[in-house]
Amino acid sequence: MRVLFGATPNDEVSDDDLTTLYASEASAAKPWMRCNMVSTVDGSATGAAGDSGSINNDADGRVFHTLRALADVIVVGAGTAKAERYGPTDRPIVLVSRKAQVPESLRDAPDGSVYLATCSRSDGVDSAREILGEEHVLTLGSHRVDLPLLKKELAERGWVNQLCEGGPHLLRDLVFQGCVDELTATTVPQLVGGINGRITEGAPIQTELDLTLLLEDHGTLLGRWRVKN
Repeated sequence: MRVLFGATPNDEVSDDDLTTLYASEASAAKPWMRCNMVSTVDGSATGAAGDSGSINNDADGRVFHTLRALADVIVVGAGTAKAERYGPTDRPIVLVSRKAQVPESLRDAPDGSVYLATCSRSDGVDSAREILGEEHVLTLGSHRVDLPLLKKELAERGWVNQLCEGGPHLLRDLVFQGCVDELTATTVPQLVGGINGRITEGAPIQTELDLTLLLEDHGTLLGRWRVKN
């Protein structure tokens, strides 16, 4: 892996280097929401198996694990957590679900390791409270999840380094509601065709980005993009 842009040129980027290169600007006064996504050259966010695991590679994996190590909390859409077969991690996971759905793979997670952000009008709130515990279900908004309030709520718990791992609808909504500070995006050297979705889905948005870092590893491009909120 080598640095192409945004830092001192380096053809041998170590794991310690990655930790430095991906350090965030988070502080108690300024929580930092970073969204991490992967796609192919032709724009697909998934491969033949219908998940990102069928297109990511070792280079993407290195950055993925670096970002998790730097994070205080992992935010992910419940649908993505289900499709990607999420399990418990050493960081708290916050599921975002308007329907208050908790994937089977996370229902038996250790107490306090999984939270749910949902809305008060959801029919699934009571069930989610039974599964996760009432104190781990955050009702933020009435008809949809109030994402700026979620970002603030997580920061108040001391989780200022916030890592969102998708999915595409959640990323689009976070950007639209002004919550995203940074996008880390991997482009893998593959073409997959088909009608697979992109890393953002939903109503159109148009948001400017500034490239701050670009790495390359055997044709895989890994970038840090600051979101112009």
